[in-house]
Amino acid sequence: MRSRPNTRWIRLLGAGVAVAAVAAGCSTGSGSDSSSPSDPFGDPGNCTVIDVAVSSEKIDLMTDLAQSFNRSDDAELSDGGCAFVRPYSKASGGATTLLAEGWDEAAEGPRPVIWSPAASSWGQILNQRLADDGQPAMASSKPVSFMLTPLVIGMPKPMADALGYPQNPVGWADIAQLATSGEGWAKYGHPEWGAFKLGKTNPNFSTSGLNALIGQNYAATGKTRDLSTEDLGAQKTKDLGAQIESSVVHYGDITMTFLNNWFRTDRSGTSLLYASAVAVEEKSLIDYNQGNPDGVLDPGETPRKPKVPLVAIYPKEGTLYSDNPLYLLDADWVSKQEKEGAEAFIDVVQRPANQKKVLEYGFRPGNPDVAIGSPITKANGVDPTQPSKLLQVPDPEVMITMLDNWKQQRKGARVLLVLDVSGSMEEPADPDDPASDTKLDLAKRAAIDALDEFKGDDEVGLRVFSTNLGPGEDENYLDLLSVQPMSTNREKLASQIRDQLPQNATPLYEVTQDSFEDMADGYDPKRINAVVLLTDGVNDDGDDADDRSQLQDLLSTLQDGTNGENATPIRVFTIAYGKQADFDTLEQIAESTNAAAYDASNPATISKVFTAVVSNF
Repeated sequence: MRSRPNTRWIRLLGAGVAVAAVAAGCSTGSGSDSSSPSDPFGDPGNCTVIDVAVSSEKIDLMTDLAQSFNRSDDAELSDGGCAFVRPYSKASGGATTLLAEGWDEAAEGPRPVIWSPAASSWGQILNQRLADDGQPAMASSKPVSFMLTPLVIGMPKPMADALGYPQNPVGWADIAQLATSGEGWAKYGHPEWGAFKLGKTNPNFSTSGLNALIGQNYAATGKTRDLSTEDLGAQKTKDLGAQIESSVVHYGDITMTFLNNWFRTDRSGTSLLYASAVAVEEKSLIDYNQGNPDGVLDPGETPRKPKVPLVAIYPKEGTLYSDNPLYLLDADWVSKQEKEGAEAFIDVVQRPANQKKVLEYGFRPGNPDVAIGSPITKANGVDPTQPSKLLQVPDPEVMITMLDNWKQQRKGARVLLVLDVSGSMEEPADPDDPASDTKLDLAKRAAIDALDEFKGDDEVGLRVFSTNLGPGEDENYLDLLSVQPMSTNREKLASQIRDQLPQNATPLYEVTQDSFEDMADGYDPKRINAVVLLTDGVNDDGDDADDRSQLQDLLSTLQDGTNGENATPIRVFTIAYGKQADFDTLEQIAESTNAAAYDASNPATISKVFTAVVSNF
């Protein structure tokens, strides 16, 4: 029955795997998505493939459930054929945009039959965006919710203890007070911890970021339901939001960026200096405390519990569940056979045996007949009796307004774009097509498009680098535009980026250190200070000095500037562009500044990767 290959799946598999590999590209576990580039399912034969787009934190669970389903009698269809469920990872916010604006299979992989974002709020946002565009709804208003996990404020245990939690309830109003306190942690007897620092994901990409934004807006009103656009416009709501955002370390597309950075700094004893709290889902906090911060155990990987565990703070004003809906999409690409197979799979995952498997992965079962138990225990930093107060998901129009408002409320950014214009950037982006656009052509378009993500008062400058760029022999980079407000710099930046041509070699270490130090000289504590560094090569500056020694000197400079006594943290977000880029070195550079490294080894994905990088601001 499964001997003949499914040609639709074979045609799309390459695109889907490529997208998954790139989207998983942030070395700290971020990127738009997170999944293995290998195929754990094998050949579907002539079975009807049910493509399932799922949020990244549950890809392992969904893979497990799908593999069991595909081997079972439940996969048999009424016409004598069979269903073959194949989940792949796709960020909730990213999938929402693709479904609303058009899903390009060549770039994004197969269009889903089932879509499972982390929360049903994304289905409401999708339908609202479709309605605004005069299109019919695609997501059911009453989807099956097959598991739950609440949003919590993850905080290192010593800090939670200092606040007296859980005896003293903590909420978003307390976070706002901590954020604006001139004393910082000194108020609680710990001046060595410095100022309060918050980690939040970008609510346009991430469910935890969206739910945190909803929670803080409710906190300002004192409501638990019926949040309105009038509430959003109230001055007290704006003020509380501005206070909370003022303490943000940086944003990002998924919480694994923060958890992996926390986990890495835990080894060196500096985790309390990186972030004081991060808005995460309970499931992710359990993974962290069990020694698996990204929620995925690679073959041979052994979990190692952190020295400083996290505590889940359930906000006293209330919180929201990520309810993990299963949307059988009402879309013209879903066939009768696909619908039947999808309905069978949705039914199977709700059965008690599979709901117990949900619990094993750290989620709360959606089936009320399955009791909550391990690993949702106080030993893992969470409380199975919480949350005691739940918030209502706002109406779609309110959420759209909330997201629009956030673009102006979020913490301002001060960013230096550092772009490689070395000679290798003139190579074709597609090595099999010499007539294709060059790597530099694609990078320039991606950088220009990403400028739209900055708001008017964000400050952005441009530096390009390659050996012998200027009139002097040792001029290995040029500052084309100083760091200035985007309200005056936006068009100039686009024009300067557009005019770049490939030049000579790649002085990677020199430009990284000088960019870091130059940004530190003008450090603004009220902004997210960062360097975005894109390169397609390795350090090649013509210097005969020992390359390894140069790198160690650079990393020491970055680490001291980030965690030293008089730290002025400049996050260096790196993009390894093309197959020849030195990703390992770029990862070390990013980690030294508690930032993130992104992998654009396939140049065709640079636009997506650039957008993911800019989501940090």
